[in-house]
Amino acid sequence: MDTTYEVKIWKIGSRKQAKGTTYTVRWVLGGREWRTPFATRALADAFRSELVSATRRGEAFSVLTGRPLSHTSGASSVSWYEFALRFTDAQWHRTSGNSRKTTSKVLMTATSALLRTSVPSTLDPVALRTALREFAFNTRRRAEAPPEVAAALKWVERNCHSMAVWEDSSRVEEVLQAVSSRLDGSETAASTIKRNRRVLNVMLEYAVKENVLRTNPLPKGRGTAPKTSIAVDKRSLINARQAAALLGWVRRRPRGGLRLHAFFATMYYAGPRPEEVVAMYVMDVRLPSAKAADQWGELLIHTAQPEVGKHWTNDGAIHEERGLKGRARDDMRTVPCRPALTRVLREHIEREGLKPGDLLFPGEKGEMLAGSVIRRAWRSARQETLTPEEFASPLGKRVYDLRNTCLTNWLNDGVPPAQVAEWAGNSVPVLLAVYARCIVGHLSDLKKRIEAGGDLPEI
Repeated sequence: MDTTYEVKIWKIGSRKQAKGTTYTVRWVLGGREWRTPFATRALADAFRSELVSATRRGEAFSVLTGRPLSHTSGASSVSWYEFALRFTDAQWHRTSGNSRKTTSKVLMTATSALLRTSVPSTLDPVALRTALREFAFNTRRRAEAPPEVAAALKWVERNCHSMAVWEDSSRVEEVLQAVSSRLDGSETAASTIKRNRRVLNVMLEYAVKENVLRTNPLPKGRGTAPKTSIAVDKRSLINARQAAALLGWVRRRPRGGLRLHAFFATMYYAGPRPEEVVAMYVMDVRLPSAKAADQWGELLIHTAQPEVGKHWTNDGAIHEERGLKGRARDDMRTVPCRPALTRVLREHIEREGLKPGDLLFPGEKGEMLAGSVIRRAWRSARQETLTPEEFASPLGKRVYDLRNTCLTNWLNDGVPPAQVAEWAGNSVPVLLAVYARCIVGHLSDLKKRIEAGGDLPEI
């Protein structure tokens, strides 16, 4: 337990300031000075008397909080590592695979920052972090840890602080800095920092609920977390010429090019998310008859299959079946299939010999199309068709930019935002927050409407 009996309490100090006099109680605990300011001498004297009484009773003081144990919560008796394992298990069955991975990474980083001592030379720091991320904070795999991993985790268990470390504001700042930085010390993306802090906040709220901590120690209010923007970067959008070159190169790709061409074309023309496209079946595509090749069809989007990794799903599958984002699990939406996409999908289904119950875009062995295959093909297409400057830019850098381009095109073509939101599976406020900056080409029409409203009266 992090306690000591070596306490020296000084006299109350005072300091005059513009807003009044501040009275400060100072004491030394194990060589470290602690200070607590008060607005009145009476309050400071009462607090100092409590500290003096604790020393006279022979009460131990926490070296993490600087207070007598009677003043602290039950955190001193709970190991951080043990509590982190308990939190992992409590969250496992109520969260998705991707959330489990994120939680594991955040707890790994926090644990590394809350060790009592440096990692010994007998342990590889990288292997230790892997052991924490892949086994300790993975409910499914913890019991499967190999002997060398189990030995490393035992060392962590012996060398972690208690939960009382969260009552020390300086240590809280250290953890926040750790989850906001990469291994090389550089700051990570603002969205990642915000997500990591959200995980810590959920964990500490759980600690309060379990009566381990009295309050959540994370700082609150404006300025405590970096600002993030969900707006699409206009530089990432693909124009018609670039899209034709990219999709054309994919189509000519020797291995799986025709299948991937149809996959990317579906995203470019209909705007579904990648995890929604891989989950589509042939029966989800409603196409007109072959004689009506220039007519519209429709796509039925009702399931998503995000690629999580076999270690993070309940059944060990690489993909995790989920409902549509932001909707009830059994909900669905209908998206129009324009004639150009109708022709592509009809040719794809006939060429592959697919039946109604088959996946629309299966892998080479009939399994669900792997994300690594999709990303590798798209990167190769960018590298081969774009200029070096374009390849280094955000232009179409992510497969998801095909969806962003589709939705932006719909808005620029004058489709009402409410209709675009329905087709995209977004709410109208989110749609406008994400894509409003990319809407162009309407300025001249808007000027005419303003002009038609009549002149303002003279002032």
